Amino acid sequence: MNDPVALDLDRIVSALYAYAWPFLRVSGLLLVAPVFGANVVPRRVKIVLAVGLTLALAPAVPAPPPIDPFSAVALLTAAQQLLIGIAIGFAVQVAFDALLMAGQAISMTMGLGFATMVDPGRGVATPVVGQFYLIVGLLLYLSVDAHWVLLGVLADSFRWLPPGTEGIGTAGLATLVAWAGKIFEAGILIALPAVVGLLVVNLALGVVSRAAPQLNLFAVGFPLGMGVGFLMMIVSLPALRAGFERLLVEAFGTAATVVGGP
Repeated sequence: MNDPVALDLDRIVSALYAYAWPFLRVSGLLLVAPVFGANVVPRRVKIVLAVGLTLALAPAVPAPPPIDPFSAVALLTAAQQLLIGIAIGFAVQVAFDALLMAGQAISMTMGLGFATMVDPGRGVATPVVGQFYLIVGLLLYLSVDAHWVLLGVLADSFRWLPPGTEGIGTAGLATLVAWAGKIFEAGILIALPAVVGLLVVNLALGVVSRAAPQLNLFAVGFPLGMGVGFLMMIVSLPALRAGFERLLVEAFGTAATVVGGP
């Protein structure tokens, strides 16, 4: 006769696995994803959000294979689920790091590299211009419902890469590493209008200094450079929106590719 206690234990373990693997993947996403992974979001809120998303996604997740919970395979599977969630969130976070890179390049060119403030979302000091771009990017991110698209990619990832002994392959990791280089490429493109305008101003001041050596260029050049830099930032804001939206589309496409999507 079958032992009813053993049967109940097997059923409990199976039900636990049905929610444990999705919970780990969701938790990995919430660690690094924009908005959700910010330091200003309390840990309790993140835990409650992870549990809520897990309860919503778990019924649609394919049944995981039976794995001994006290084996090395279970530990490896848990690490893979965390890595998958972190990879999806990191792919989107790269777009915001590109904005920060653009703000830092403009700050250094304008002479505002010393003007920094603590970023509440990251807990580190960032240039004020970079913080401005991050806020603009965050507002654009929320206005186009990109956070819902991110959750959609997370939900589809369970279909493309179901929980099990297989994780992100070498091709997916290579794609993610190559995408990380987009920080520098996109950052320079975003900062290009302001940097070029400031370069023209510096060249003009260099010519003036040769023509009138007695002119105090520090008193004239510093406010002129800041004024031109702020003007170029304002003028380039419409292009920033279009460029950042394209960057988000590429980020979601990369996140889907990393986890085996189309």
